[in-house]
Amino acid sequence: MSVTAPLGFRAAGVAAGIKPGGARDLALVVNDGPSRAAAGVFTANRVKAAPVLWSQQVLAGGRLRAVVLNSGGANACTGPEGFQDTHATAEKVAEALQDSAGEIAVCSTGLIGERLPMDELLSGVETAASQLSRDGGLAAADAIRTTDTVSKISFKRAAGYMVGGMAKGAGMLAPALATMLCVITTDADLTSDELDAALRKATSRTFDRLDTDGCMSTNDTVLLLASGAAGVRPDLAEFEQKVYEVCADLARQLLVDAEGASKAIAIEVVGAASESDAVTVGRAVARSNLLKCAVHGEDPNWGRVLAAVGTTDAVFEPDRLNVAINGIWICRGGAVGDDRSKVDMRPRDVTITVDLSAGPHTATVHTTDLTADYVHENSAYSS
Repeated sequence: MSVTAPLGFRAAGVAAGIKPGGARDLALVVNDGPSRAAAGVFTANRVKAAPVLWSQQVLAGGRLRAVVLNSGGANACTGPEGFQDTHATAEKVAEALQDSAGEIAVCSTGLIGERLPMDELLSGVETAASQLSRDGGLAAADAIRTTDTVSKISFKRAAGYMVGGMAKGAGMLAPALATMLCVITTDADLTSDELDAALRKATSRTFDRLDTDGCMSTNDTVLLLASGAAGVRPDLAEFEQKVYEVCADLARQLLVDAEGASKAIAIEVVGAASESDAVTVGRAVARSNLLKCAVHGEDPNWGRVLAAVGTTDAVFEPDRLNVAINGIWICRGGAVGDDRSKVDMRPRDVTITVDLSAGPHTATVHTTDLTADYVHENSAYSS
């Protein structure tokens, strides 16, 4: 039910000794073909981890034989030595598979600014390669967790083929891509350009609209691999929809497992002059710490919504703004609307609808509340 659901893929997840305590911390996903077509999207952060720089170079060829992922260390801001460590990791995987390092993607997640324990990591690669199997998808998903409390997996069936995926992410969840590692697989037969187009469409409407804390990672990576093992040339529209569904499912799982969160908040922006305006407003509202605190306290404070909307350059007239929380329009025409006591904010899921009254476009951005647990978890992350 993960990356090994589609035919042609094997995976493993092992404890290499990167994390203290003996938890799984290294995953390997291998594409046995016959196709090796692949695509990827990466963080927009200008400070990029060594594995991101390496994998971007590898994906320029549009082919991947395998992906190796470690948790317990980001290998970001580690200088030339960190890039050499990434290269050595890819070489070790290539040696184990008797293949080329130029078709091995590398992903890392964890603390920024510290070198990885390479002896343990390279030994872990050997162990993972010896344990590769069609049953290894769940162990692989477990091995990439950091502060995640649960593994995130998804798969969808289509006309003669499947799309599967795994992801990790619980903090630093903000565009572009939200902070995450994600591997998606399919046994359909497609070109790398077709995979790239489908992946970019899906991520732009899912991971790119997940914004729990406004913090963008150095390591974000989403990869899509096609084995072609099902022997099916899919309808492209159907394939794009299935990739979208897997990404949306995984993004929802990231949201509900976000660090310290007690509420999952959907910011629905309607009546926008453009989709870009709708996304801009949604992100501004999602990043309002005042609003996030209000939602945590189950206070339907629509004034904080309007204040956030007003910081954007979106097209709107202040006296035409409307705001609903969980279906109750408590702000109409930029002023008091229905009785706020009618709003039930006890459910975990909270929907805030912002009507800009400026056009036909819509977008939804997802966020969470701001809690003492979030502050506690991130106040001592490196210690």
